Amino acid sequence: MERQHSFFQKWKKRNKSRLEDYRFMLHLFRKNSLAMTGLIFLMVIIVIGISADFISIYDPAKINMADATQPPSWKHLFGTDWLGRDIFSRMVYGARISIYLIAVIITARYAISISIGVLAGYFRGAIDEVLMRITDIFLAFPSIILAMALAVAMGPGLTSVIVAITVTGWPWAARLVRSQVIAVRDQDYIEAARSLGAGNLRIILYHIIPNSLGPILVQATVSVGWIVLTAASMGFLGVGATPPTPEWGLMVANGRIYFFTAPWISLFPGLAILLTVVGANLLGDGLRDVMDPRLRRR
Repeated sequence: MERQHSFFQKWKKRNKSRLEDYRFMLHLFRKNSLAMTGLIFLMVIIVIGISADFISIYDPAKINMADATQPPSWKHLFGTDWLGRDIFSRMVYGARISIYLIAVIITARYAISISIGVLAGYFRGAIDEVLMRITDIFLAFPSIILAMALAVAMGPGLTSVIVAITVTGWPWAARLVRSQVIAVRDQDYIEAARSLGAGNLRIILYHIIPNSLGPILVQATVSVGWIVLTAASMGFLGVGATPPTPEWGLMVANGRIYFFTAPWISLFPGLAILLTVVGANLLGDGLRDVMDPRLRRR
């Protein structure tokens, strides 16, 4: 009984210490100018995408040949494409599509990765061997090539993009989750929870996963840039979004023919992709610096 009471006291003390640590990390994150810059970039894109119906001046799919390939002006802030469609309006709706892709892919990928990684790392043994060998099969193929092949097999469209990027991205995250779970599962506070009668499910949900989220969150943030680039690459090659969908990669691809006569058709969508990827990488680097105790001590 005294041993259980001692474990319980240690468990309460650790939770209190964890809360203080989170507050300290938030303080450090606010002081990290690069991380805050990345967060601002991403928040601006998210707000633009959510408010597309209010920000957009023109219908992004409306064709007006009389205004074809017009340069940037007060009437058309980013100019028009070869069909007279307003590029600013198409980019605004393209931000919404990018947000949708990121949200769905991140959710699906890490639901799979966390499930597989936790099962493999917590139970070990035969379960670990089977799940990790399946993961190795997926890791044997170059992810971008496998994503392209899956998209071609399924046919162009946003659904193909989501499935292809999710299927090719979960193995890397599953490996990371497994390594984190293995490092956490034998800690003293896990033994304390077991001694208090907590079952495997409760330990996994309330102790294993929360204490493994740091590196997973960093990887998820950095993978935002990879998702945007992969989706744009698939759109550029014609195996992703289909016309007239205002997807940034597809817009860059369609404008490459007019690059020397109307460079703004590809330039502005390309800049949007660049800012999104840079923002995600800066935010991910900032989170890594804040969550790594060794880097915090520096």
